[in-house]
Amino acid sequence: MTPSLFRGAVGRNVSEIDIASGWNSTDCARQVLEKHWETYMNSSDFSHLSSIGINTVRLPIGYWSLGPEFCQGTPFCAYADVYRNSWAFVVDTINMAANAGLGVLVDLHGAVGSQNGQPHSGISDGQSGLFNNDTNVNKTLAVLTYLTQQLCNVSNVVGIQILNEPKDCDQLPGFYDKAIAAMRNFCGADFPLYIHDGFNLEQYSDYVAKREDFIVQDHHSYFVFTQEDQNKNASEHTRNINTEVRNSLAKASANQHGNLIIGEWSCALTPQSLSQVSNQTAARQAFGEAQLNTYSNTTAGWSFWAYKKEDCDAGWCLPAAVGNCLASDFSAYISKCNSLPDFFRRDLDVRHRPEAIHQRLIRNTDNAAEQRSRDSGYSDGYSTAQFFCSRQSELAFIWEYMKRSIKQRVGPETIEPGTESNYREGFSQGLADAMKPRAGAS
Repeated sequence: MTPSLFRGAVGRNVSEIDIASGWNSTDCARQVLEKHWETYMNSSDFSHLSSIGINTVRLPIGYWSLGPEFCQGTPFCAYADVYRNSWAFVVDTINMAANAGLGVLVDLHGAVGSQNGQPHSGISDGQSGLFNNDTNVNKTLAVLTYLTQQLCNVSNVVGIQILNEPKDCDQLPGFYDKAIAAMRNFCGADFPLYIHDGFNLEQYSDYVAKREDFIVQDHHSYFVFTQEDQNKNASEHTRNINTEVRNSLAKASANQHGNLIIGEWSCALTPQSLSQVSNQTAARQAFGEAQLNTYSNTTAGWSFWAYKKEDCDAGWCLPAAVGNCLASDFSAYISKCNSLPDFFRRDLDVRHRPEAIHQRLIRNTDNAAEQRSRDSGYSDGYSTAQFFCSRQSELAFIWEYMKRSIKQRVGPETIEPGTESNYREGFSQGLADAMKPRAGAS
């Protein structure tokens, strides 16, 4: 992504450790990286993102980013001094995002030992040494608990992602169990923890569905990395996104009450895929639009990979994609005040407003406790939708929001135990009513 940083690197010249161990000395490598951290993203970048309707950024970091202490006993140990100030830059980045009104999802992109053997996890030897090494597991858990301690009370940190694109192995669910338990010691069950599914959408949809705490599945969606991807033309990819991909995401999202995001996607297509269509510009635009619509309507949110890169191109770099293969402004994809996400609309019994009014008028036929819960839910749902719509935004994790509201309101005067479903029914109706278009609006 930043070839200039590798001009003085050593080894295979593909990963973070090749930079940290290069540039002739540790001191020079530190200066090179600190200059990069200081200048590559600045406050104007975050302000620009906010101005075009983006409300959250995903911030990938490695365990080394936490500082020299976390490099001990790892391949970065000899280069620990490179990272003497690195955590301060992470904190500054989160604060810059906050000043622009943006949330931050902090993503552990590189775990101790590597979760996948890929260069983006910080190593160059291709070895995945996290899951089969207790020392690496414990060091990674220490990293995750430190992140939780430092960030769970920061107002614009919307969650912590435990691992990026881990190897889909038998040990992964157990590792997630350990990590979540360790992190919950420092944050409550309502703090969002994100897990990547190792590209196994169905298995981790079931994993998330079985949990009672706030866990979000991150699925990445690309169409360039396999031979099958290369053999399909751009139009076929677009049709696939509008049908099979949309259906599989909608099914998974419904299974886990909407706790699903697309944490990485792009407008990238292979030259072979593009060469098979007559109008490449139109094909790429249709491809990007199909992804935006599918991910916006079947999941709780998405992150484009990436915001910035050297040699910025429309396939992988947001500034080049905006107004090209993507919209010029994303507000319409964030604020959908006239509709509900597909999973919510399908899964819940949402009545029309006249029926809801009628039900309140004949409350003598209803159990009083059930009606109180339904009315409370309706009021909460309606006011919540209005609050988000007034800020050109929307409530993404609806089920989690209702769970939290129920927990706070349980009592004989509001939501009696056993009437939670009535509250959810009322909330869904209030949310739907508030999101209906006004007469005369387009």
